Amino acid sequence: MGEHSSVPFKARDYLHPRFWPTWLAFAGLRLISLLPYRGAIFVGRRIGRLLGRLTRSRQQVIDTNLARCFPDLSAAERDALKQRCYQNLGIGLVEMAMCWWWSDERLRPLVEIEGREHLDAVLASGRGAVLLTGHYTSLEIGGRLLTLFMPLQGMYRTQRNAMFDSYLYTRRRSYLVDIVSRKNTRRLMKGIRDGVPTWYAPDQDFRRERNVFAPFMGIAAATIIASSRLAQAGNAAMLPYYPERKADGSGYRLLIEPPLPDFPCGDEVEDASAINRSIEKWVRAFPDNYMWTNKRFRTRPPGEAPFYP
Repeated sequence: MGEHSSVPFKARDYLHPRFWPTWLAFAGLRLISLLPYRGAIFVGRRIGRLLGRLTRSRQQVIDTNLARCFPDLSAAERDALKQRCYQNLGIGLVEMAMCWWWSDERLRPLVEIEGREHLDAVLASGRGAVLLTGHYTSLEIGGRLLTLFMPLQGMYRTQRNAMFDSYLYTRRRSYLVDIVSRKNTRRLMKGIRDGVPTWYAPDQDFRRERNVFAPFMGIAAATIIASSRLAQAGNAAMLPYYPERKADGSGYRLLIEPPLPDFPCGDEVEDASAINRSIEKWVRAFPDNYMWTNKRFRTRPPGEAPFYP
């Protein structure tokens, strides 16, 4: 991925008709961001239901993932879970608008943090701190809310839509200390060694990177080994972290757990398994908040048939 190649967002660079749908989406999100919190979340659920009707190909991915990961659920139960997943995806879009256009003062009453002492203890010991999370639909708002409590650097993956990519990068850069390509290890390590907590979500199938197969939701999943190298080279602890939407609709709870014990242990498969167990814990607790639209199990062990068409 390398360094981010886009220049800071300039509207005149993106007046081509192919970007008009993106402009329209931005305009809609900006209007939604003017609503009070509960109203915005209500609209987000409706957007999610609409997405469920418009993204048939992604429905197949979700159906496959849920059938593989929750074989004990009935077809009706998995379908109900899928509908909740879509609603949370819509809420995630609205939360992205909140990240972009809500002030710190407007966000602060919505959030509380638990387990901050675990992070403080790691930093006080002189070690770096990596906040290990997964691709939950609350991922974006969770990162934004963390910046209300601490400086934070994040890892970045370039988006296909150039206009969205540029604006997302620019907005994230406005509240993160730094936003770094996953492949720019040197720059990432500098931030970790300087004591800047790092926002890290390794739970995707990166086929072009070095992987091992480790269990995730009871399935052998290609898992990058970069997490072990990151912790070792940065003298960093991996602290599991989860951004929870409160069930009563009043906001968010940011949960930080103690560091993974004996990580890295020197065994790549065991390290990858520890990473996956940490993320799986929250997936099982809140299965409708995981991004099941991702082809997490795309890479299969030799001789095993593909999961997805």
